[in-house]
Amino acid sequence: MIKNYLEQLRIQRWDDHRYYHHSRINQSLHFVSALSFLFAYVWLFVDPMISALVGWLVSMTSRQAGHFFFEPHGYDQINQATHEHKEEIKVGYNLRRKVVLMSIWALSPVVLLVDPTLFGLFTPWAGATDFMRQVGKIWLVVGGGGLMFRTVHLFFIRDIETGLVWMTKILTDPFHDLMLYRNAPLALMRGELMDPGLHLKPEHTLGLIGEPTLKEQHA
Repeated sequence: MIKNYLEQLRIQRWDDHRYYHHSRINQSLHFVSALSFLFAYVWLFVDPMISALVGWLVSMTSRQAGHFFFEPHGYDQINQATHEHKEEIKVGYNLRRKVVLMSIWALSPVVLLVDPTLFGLFTPWAGATDFMRQVGKIWLVVGGGGLMFRTVHLFFIRDIETGLVWMTKILTDPFHDLMLYRNAPLALMRGELMDPGLHLKPEHTLGLIGEPTLKEQHA
């Protein structure tokens, strides 16, 4: 059972890498995102509101900017797949779902400006610091809610294992991305805009999670 769970985790990670991380700019932004997410993980035990602000303002914006603005959205010659096909089989948040999630994140401070008590949940903020800390609380809920919503959604449209594997993947992505994309900034500085190694079989890629081989199949 554990072996199958880890195998499904490897498959989800490999599909995510080969389908959605061709651009060296995107990979470099994921490296930055991973570093800031690790800081946010540690700071979660020190000051959760600061952790949420860093997680959303630095980690998530850099991560999603790579996907939206730098990753090719045309036909994928390497995987012989259309962008539409990849979006359809995406286990987690595809671009359309990400637009919804990021819109909720971006608009949530506006709600706090309109109603400083957030429908009676908060004491009205008295200044910029109070406002940002309350925004941090909201973003903690948005982040946790987004993770749990898709996990439970996958329970129904796929199965419980797929949902739990995806949640594990998301929570451990910063550690994985840090290793996988650590060389991307240097490659980018050499003028390499696309990853030339994506044509390689999974067993030739770096650090998927410790096992040397990975069956290549759709998630």
